[in-house]
This record gives sequence, structure tokens and C-alpha cells, in this order.
Amino acid sequence: MLKSYIPRDYAPLLSLYDTQKAIGLIKRLFEDHLCGALNLYRVSAPLFVEAASGLNDDLNGVERAVSFDIPATGGDAQVVHSLAKWKRMALYRFGFSAGTGLVTDMNAIRRDEDLDNLHSIYVDQWDWEKVIAPRDRNMEYLEKTVKLIVRAICDTQNIIRNIYGQMCSIPQLCDKVTFITSQELEDLYPQLSPKEREEVFTREHKTVFISQIGGALKSGKPHDGRAPDYDDWSMNGDILFWNEVLDCACEISSMGIRVDPAAMDRQLTISGCDDRRELQFHKMLLADQLPLTIGGGIGQSRLCMLLLGKAHIGEVQSSVWDQETVRVCHEAAVPLL
Repeated sequence: MLKSYIPRDYAPLLSLYDTQKAIGLIKRLFEDHLCGALNLYRVSAPLFVEAASGLNDDLNGVERAVSFDIPATGGDAQVVHSLAKWKRMALYRFGFSAGTGLVTDMNAIRRDEDLDNLHSIYVDQWDWEKVIAPRDRNMEYLEKTVKLIVRAICDTQNIIRNIYGQMCSIPQLCDKVTFITSQELEDLYPQLSPKEREEVFTREHKTVFISQIGGALKSGKPHDGRAPDYDDWSMNGDILFWNEVLDCACEISSMGIRVDPAAMDRQLTISGCDDRRELQFHKMLLADQLPLTIGGGIGQSRLCMLLLGKAHIGEVQSSVWDQETVRVCHEAAVPLL
């Protein structure tokens, strides 16, 4: 359902070109903070992968990849949905050691995405992945990493507020993370839908990490869908901030400790995806040939929205919009890039 809207009395705090400059600054600053916090190194990444490689990600399992044939190779390719599996293979190929990792720009086309203030068919994010030791494959390490990412976001905001005084009119993001499992969230609000639970809880706590997403809850349904072959559903989650401009929860990152052979085996069976066992990536992982990792994606446009007080994601990225979104933004004098 299309539901873009502009809050009453909203006006951009920066001009069109100053917004462009601020976007560039945020992307440079945050990447530096992220790499310093997590010991990451920049690499190049693909825009598309071979369809038969098994490296594209299924996200919730229902999204259709943008596919095309390549006459020169005789095969088909798919525009990536994300790079979760590709990154882990890259760490293996590059020979990264435990405690080090990579970061890259991930650009995707998600053709089936609903369009609203926070969603676009164009996705841009920092995709990162880090090799971990077996002893770090636990919730304590995951939560420590979440805190480092939130700290990097808040440090970036502080610099932007110093450079652009207008940004001080936006409430500062909360740097204290409240951790809760998806089952605990369901137990708190059994009468609400998963998204409604996220809204209520994030409104109260401002910065939240909801963990253990993918497996069925006591209600019989998962909090949200997750592909079975990258995150370990018992050690993953989403980082959400409260967006004061839109008065809603805003997911900034989906991340987690990745599947080991046992978790991959279990989750493929639960999801009815046993046919994937014959793909190269899955064969290597099940044979314990790939490193143990933690990783995730951090939305670039959504982070720029938060730090610049923007009401619509189209103010910080170029995409294609439905006529109703164009009309609503035009009437509110909100420029879409």
C-alpha cells in the first residue's frame, strides 16, 4: 500500500544542494567511525551475481530478484538483494583473520518493495562482515557489537550537529541500547502485530535491538521473515531508532552472527530449503570450509534521513516514485532527488 505523507509544519532544514553535501559528509564520517570501531577494511563488491551461484540473498524469501541474461557467458545474472553470503565468501577468499573484516557499498533493486517514507525500490547500505573466533559466537559478543555501531552513529550525529547548527533542532539520538528478544516482545504485547510491537517499544525506549528473528514464536509465527542461510536465528536482530520527525520506529540495521554448519543444517530443513544444499556456498559452509562471521547491513539513506531530519527517503536518494508520492511531496514543497 502506498502511504507516503509529509508531517504537518515540516520543512527541510537544508537547501537541496546543502543536503547533497551533508549526505556525502555523513557517508564519509560514519564509514570511518564504523571501520575504526569494528576493525573493518573497504573492499569492492558486485552489483549482480550469477543466478546459479547461490550467493544472492532471499531476505524474507518472497522478493523477486531483478534478473537478466548475459549472452557473452551464456548464463543469467541477478541484481543483488544484499551481500550477506557474498561477504562471507570474500572473507574466505581474501584470507581475513579473526577480529578483522570488510565493509563495502551495497546497491540493490528490490522491485517488490512497498513505497512510503522509509521504503524505496532502490536500496543503499554499508554491508559489513567480520571474522570471529569460536569463543565469540554468542549473544554477549553480538550485543557488544550493536553498542559499537550505535556509538558510531551517535558520534557521527554529534559532528553533523556541530557543522550544521540547524540539526540541533532535531532531538539527539539515544546512545543507550535496550535489548529485547522477539519472544519477550510478543509476551509483552501479545495482542499487537510484530510491527505494532516494534512501534510501542521503540517509542518508549528510543534505541532498541530486537533479537532472535526468523524462528517461530509461541504464537506459531516468526516476528519477521529471515532467509535460513546467513543469520543464525538465535543470534541475530534489528537496530531501531525512534524517528522524531515521522513519529515512528526506524530500522537502521539488520545484522547477526552467521550460521555455522549446525545452524545452517537446521534452518534449511525448517524452511523447506534443502535443495540449496547443492549450491557451492552451501556445500562449503556445511563442510565447515568458511570462516565463522558476524555481519549486517546499515541503511545509508535511512541514516541520512535520521541525522538530517528528513521526512522522506526520496530527499536523500534518487529513485522512482508513484504519482501519489510525487504529488504529496510537491504540494508540501519537499524536493525529491
